[in-house]
Amino acid sequence: MLSHAALNATLNGTSAILLAAGYAAIRNGKIALHKKFMISAFAVSTVFLISYLVYHYQVGHVRFQGQGWSRPVYFTLLISHTILAIVIVPMILVTLRRAWLQKFDKHRLIARYTWPLWMYVSVTGVIVYFLLYQIYAPH
Repeated sequence: MLSHAALNATLNGTSAILLAAGYAAIRNGKIALHKKFMISAFAVSTVFLISYLVYHYQVGHVRFQGQGWSRPVYFTLLISHTILAIVIVPMILVTLRRAWLQKFDKHRLIARYTWPLWMYVSVTGVIVYFLLYQIYAPH
């Protein structure tokens, strides 16, 4: 059975896969498939956010155990991940709203920034999990 933290990493990884598939679909002109992948990525990311908040409400802060060079690497990654995770939420909502309203020209304008930031947040979420819970796990 997955731990709560592992579940969150799995949801982040799944979101990244769905985002990549959505990007590939739109690049190949498969609009309906793109829509399905992106709505799925949004749903998975929403479940992640709820799960993440519940987990940290229950557990609180988990201290990073790494020493030496791993600390600045980890905290640089964590800080960029956290800031962009906050920034990306309204960007995702605006991007999806523009698509929903069929304002595709405006959708494309913001999506070119939303997609790479969302992908970065999803992938770095998985990396943070491995650094915090697998490689430098608390004892």
